[in-house]
Amino acid sequence: MAKIKTIGILTSGGDAPGMNAAIRAVTRAGIYNGFQIKAVYRGYDGLINDEIVDFTTENVSGIISEGGTVLKTARSTDFATVEGRAKAYENIVKEDINALVVIGGNGSLTGAMKFAEEYDICCIGLPGTIDNDLYGTDSTIGYDTTVNTIVECVDRIRDTAQSHERIFFVEVMGRDAGFLAQNSAIAAGAEAAIIPEDSTDVDQLAQFMERGIRKSKRSSIVIVSESPKCGAIYYANRVKKEFPQYDVKISILGHLQRGGRPSARDRILACRTGVGAVEAIMQGQRNVMVGIRNGEIVYVPLSEAIRSDKPLDRKLIKVLDELSI
Repeated sequence: MAKIKTIGILTSGGDAPGMNAAIRAVTRAGIYNGFQIKAVYRGYDGLINDEIVDFTTENVSGIISEGGTVLKTARSTDFATVEGRAKAYENIVKEDINALVVIGGNGSLTGAMKFAEEYDICCIGLPGTIDNDLYGTDSTIGYDTTVNTIVECVDRIRDTAQSHERIFFVEVMGRDAGFLAQNSAIAAGAEAAIIPEDSTDVDQLAQFMERGIRKSKRSSIVIVSESPKCGAIYYANRVKKEFPQYDVKISILGHLQRGGRPSARDRILACRTGVGAVEAIMQGQRNVMVGIRNGEIVYVPLSEAIRSDKPLDRKLIKVLDELSI
């Protein structure tokens, strides 16, 4: 195996607060340990189109507090093809990149795993996704900031809900994972959270209407994980039809959740995992995701990180149930 001298770094998929802190950490830790750093713009599309530049410590100066990603990002359809990955590898060889650090979520790390399987390239993943749905790490970069953003929004919506005695259905991201909805509901004092993990045969709306509406409560907040079929609009329309006596409103937070300066927790997570990525390369590890579990850096095989379902603590559902009476 050839000695690794140059590390490439890219951000892919949906942006997440803290990605810039991770870019900074990989760049500076890499240079500190004697590596050359090359930044890839616009994710995997940048690999295919050779949008690759040298990065120094000056390139990442002052970006730790910025949201989004200075490297830009994209959801690459071309990289999903054999031909696209072949072109990307040609450019990696041309740029003399020996290891690739990919900051992104499930789809991005799936791309890294396929790339590593097809070509002799060391791929290290950093968990950059607001959904917190990657297995093997207690938290993902961007998740903490997003929960705080949702809670701030719900606090403001609560003022209007109470003033007008309304039920508000607030839709948040997390189509396949309810971490955002469940934890923001607890933190914001919401009456209920409707999440994928709790979508059994039990009618979640009926359960909420039976338990959550009390004579002493003139307003209610329900946090709903986004869904093409059963999102906030679906549940609000049901209440309007089945319980016409209630005043119902909808608030879909959408991409508002992705923006903003990263929290201290997300900055620290990004810095620790970024340094951990460089350490993994120095240790000769390949094709792993760097996470944090119980306060310690862990290395999780990419196949495990993306293919295993991350369990939501069922006790959180009980906590919200008890506190929403």
